[in-house]
Amino acid sequence: MSITKRETEVLTLIGKGFSNKEIGRALIISENTVKFHLQNIYEKLGAQNRTQAFALYMTSKMQNN
Repeated sequence: MSITKRETEVLTLIGKGFSNKEIGRALIISENTVKFHLQNIYEKLGAQNRTQAFALYMTSKMQNN
């Protein structure tokens, strides 16, 4: 499974230290929608939390470049 454009946007904002609420405001989506995206990200990347998800995403991004 690949990371969607929206999930990439969520991950980018996580990397900037945004909370779920701040991500929701920035992307004009609800906090529940942010949580939904995070659950999908965790599942796709095999991550346990947002920090690990961001680290795994960045590692995979660097390996693909």
